[in-house]
Amino acid sequence: MDYGALCLLPPLIVIVMSIFLRSAFEALVAGCLAGFIIISIYTGSNFFTDFVDSILKTIGDTSNGGSVWVILVCGLYGSLIALMVRSGGLLKFGEWALQYIKTRKAALLGTWFVGLLIFLDDYLSVLTTGLSMRKITDAFKVPREKLAYIVNATAAAWCVIAPISTWTIYTSAMLVIAKASPEGQGLQTYWKMIPFICYGYIAVIISGLFASGILPWFGKLKKAGERAEATGVLTASTFRASGFIDVRPMNKNNPGKLLYFVLPMAVAITATVFFNIDALKGVIIAVAFTFLYYLVARVGSFQQLNETMFSGVNSMVVALSVLMMSFLLKEINQRMGLTEYVLQSVTPYVSKEMLPVTVFVSLALISVTTASSWGLYAVALPLIVPLAQHLDSNVLLNCGAVVSAGAVGSNACPFGDATILTSQSCESNALDNSYAQLPYVAIVFALSCMMYIILGYTI
Repeated sequence: MDYGALCLLPPLIVIVMSIFLRSAFEALVAGCLAGFIIISIYTGSNFFTDFVDSILKTIGDTSNGGSVWVILVCGLYGSLIALMVRSGGLLKFGEWALQYIKTRKAALLGTWFVGLLIFLDDYLSVLTTGLSMRKITDAFKVPREKLAYIVNATAAAWCVIAPISTWTIYTSAMLVIAKASPEGQGLQTYWKMIPFICYGYIAVIISGLFASGILPWFGKLKKAGERAEATGVLTASTFRASGFIDVRPMNKNNPGKLLYFVLPMAVAITATVFFNIDALKGVIIAVAFTFLYYLVARVGSFQQLNETMFSGVNSMVVALSVLMMSFLLKEINQRMGLTEYVLQSVTPYVSKEMLPVTVFVSLALISVTTASSWGLYAVALPLIVPLAQHLDSNVLLNCGAVVSAGAVGSNACPFGDATILTSQSCESNALDNSYAQLPYVAIVFALSCMMYIILGYTI
């Protein structure tokens, strides 16, 4: 079914409504309903039945990276975080770090370095970095918007250029499917492609330059810094969450220890690596270990630990609700052929030299408006690879442009998973964060475009 330019309508509705309502969930619902109404007009189906059936299908997606996987990973990370908070381990980490961090600049640089240390998965990165550094940045009156920017900029953008991460493993499999890599050599091919993932390098470097003060803050982030310094108010608007993690210690006779934070995180990272960069298996092992470890160490009773685990899951409900609706929007865009429409509209007018930047720009816009990164790779790579071969354009360069585009969406989409989870870990409104850092993402985007133009003519 050819929907033409109508396929652009659902994501546009989401963007416009999220700006006016300052809430992502309601805007996503409206955009999804609009998409199903358009589909029903073309197919004669009942849009409401289709809407409900698609919700059930989306929530029941058991594929790796699908909705069930995301619900389990985020929910369990919520449990792990709640356990570490109530153990006093995170508090002790903050006290330990404050011995060495004496300035606002050092607090932001420390956040940047922690983000770089946790490269295995963007979910793990944003949840751990935001939560562990929040107390430290708060001590120096760093606004939450700045914290969120650094946390977000060192998540997906860093994961796509790391030799091993969940993004690397997933995309290497997509390269084999798209026939950009021989069977069994997807990871090696991805490593060869890393030099061409321009957005990842530039995003990480630029965020480091702002964190260090080498580049001056401007726009909403500068105003946020002035507000925090003058008034002590760290957030622009109220943070909305389904539940807050209890920060009171479970056992007043057992003061928190730094080991209560370090050991569970080490187990989470080690288990994730051991199970082939599988974030779900890694966090399951980490939660089970942490529960038993705290029980033996008398951090809390069995009942307290159990209740804390469920309160951690509850704290993620709003974030997960938004993510589920964004998954539904992805399905609508896929059914309406949004990616194919955009690519078919622009590629007839593109030379082989300009193909990389065209791929990057068009797919980045799709990723930002649809909250799709991994889904975008699955659809776009099989289209881009033969197109690059047909135009005699460097295949790895164009694949690198596709991967970069997905990272742009992760950083810039106001209702995307990384933005929502960053908001959760930093306890700052997701739309406030997204709008404040948009000019900074735009700088990285523009520099990446220049790089792809240069590479297109020289590689």
